[in-house]
Amino acid sequence: MYLEIITPEKKVFEGEVRIIQLPGSLGSFEIMNNHAPIISTLMEGTIKIVDNSNAETFFEISGGVVESTDNKIIVLVEAG
Repeated sequence: MYLEIITPEKKVFEGEVRIIQLPGSLGSFEIMNNHAPIISTLMEGTIKIVDNSNAETFFEISGGVVESTDNKIIVLVEAG
């Protein structure tokens, strides 16, 4: 899947990932390959990214939104 994480100041992540875990407004959730289309608000918390080599990256956010369609994920956030 292709992921972009964008703050008002800059793009903080761009690349292929295997899994992304997000702090949704109704609880934490994951998006994996071929996930159904989704749009969700995000709460303050941690985004966890697992890339194709199983390396993990974390981003602290104070809120935002995510949209995922056709294995492309765009996350618009306020950095934490």
